[in-house]
Amino acid sequence: MNFTQTFLSCSTCRVTMIDGGGDAAGWSIFFLLIVILAMIGGVGFFMIRLARREKTHFDPTLSDDYVNPNVSR
Repeated sequence: MNFTQTFLSCSTCRVTMIDGGGDAAGWSIFFLLIVILAMIGGVGFFMIRLARREKTHFDPTLSDDYVNPNVSR
């Protein structure tokens, strides 16, 4: 290992990378990618669920009347 890699990386990552054969950084990036995709999927699922639920349970008596912005009073 050269000096710049030793200087720029923390000791835990460096030791794990040396002992693990160099796959530790790749696996950690892969794990974080899975976590991020799961979070985005969960938020997307929740937003779609809210939109569908609002669409099925919409009460037109509670909505405001449409006001055309071009018409002056």
